[in-house]
Amino acid sequence: MQTATGEAFWPIDPRPEEVHIEDIAHALSLICRYGGHCRSFYSVAQHSVLVSRALPGEHKLWGLLHDASEAYVIDVPRPLKPFLTGYREAEDKVMEAIADRFGLSMPMPAEVKRVDSAILADEAAQIMGKPPRDWNLPEPPLGIEISPMPPGYARAAFLREFASLQNRTN
Repeated sequence: MQTATGEAFWPIDPRPEEVHIEDIAHALSLICRYGGHCRSFYSVAQHSVLVSRALPGEHKLWGLLHDASEAYVIDVPRPLKPFLTGYREAEDKVMEAIADRFGLSMPMPAEVKRVDSAILADEAAQIMGKPPRDWNLPEPPLGIEISPMPPGYARAAFLREFASLQNRTN
């Protein structure tokens, strides 16, 4: 596939050297969470920034990049993923290339998964309509305020967060 920066990327045979933060930020800023079924546009990029900011220092980069594979294999709503044969394997291979590219150890830390689950409660309350049934969420809300950003703002916020995290480690 061709990425936003004009590079080639092979989602079934991903290579760390073909992963670029600009492509991730751009794509995630244009992908709406929940398959677009929210009251207003809310991007995966903004979600990722919020997850990163809710984590302790050692997990912030993982938090920012926890959904980065979706820049290459698209965001699929959680209830659908188990039914898509081969999707989880492709997503995992892309995530491994991303982790390798940015020096992250696999698997994703449990604390990142916990915060990603907890933010669902904040998102459900603030950006979603009235639910037809209980979401049965595993975690209480983080208690953060979500003000959906347009794609360009979310892209810039994602890149700023990444730069900030890179400056901490260098």
